[in-house]
Amino acid sequence: MAGSVSNVDICNHAYEGHMDKLRQCIITDKTLACKTDQGQRTALHWACSAGHNDIVQYLLDLGVEVNLPDDASWTPLHIAASAGRDDIVKALISKGAQLNPVNQNGCTPLHYASSKDRYEIALALLENGADPNATDKLHSTPLHRASSKGNCRLITLLLEHSASTNIQDIEGNTPLHLACDEERVEAAKLLVGHGASIYIENKEEKTPVQMARGGVGAMLQRLVEG
Repeated sequence: MAGSVSNVDICNHAYEGHMDKLRQCIITDKTLACKTDQGQRTALHWACSAGHNDIVQYLLDLGVEVNLPDDASWTPLHIAASAGRDDIVKALISKGAQLNPVNQNGCTPLHYASSKDRYEIALALLENGADPNATDKLHSTPLHRASSKGNCRLITLLLEHSASTNIQDIEGNTPLHLACDEERVEAAKLLVGHGASIYIENKEEKTPVQMARGGVGAMLQRLVEG
């Protein structure tokens, strides 16, 4: 199909939202509901990507595999979380989607929800048991992601679900290091208020205060010292 996303027709129908064509394919051959394309993606992956709730629900009701990873180890839940598909995330969870699968970068769906400030998705993941302290291949947690972007509401949510403030990534940076480096002042204050240390050194032997610009470092020091 010219200009298509997949070499499998049913996957293209799922991505384009063509419910009638997709249903007719499955009526003709039920195995197509689970057929994988050149990227090891199924119709469910593509429907999650495009946000077609009706097709996702139809496929889930048929009992398609909800946890199948594609060739980059992205599950439908990874895709839905990253794309901001709130209702689809909840539908996948209700059908038994694994909450902490890791893709080729070691990222869980919560990493993407945290980075992209998908509050409702992060809430659904955490309330159903997603690990707030999961680390990717760079040893970054969802809190590292949210702190780097200054996503304060997400930071608060993660902290409420027992996210650790002082885990160090592969460079030795804590979430507070990243917040200071990116000049996320409110995020930095929030982290310090929840026990983030201003004294931990990264691999460059710098503390978060030393990475802060302007008067932010002094302000954080005052917060800690009372």
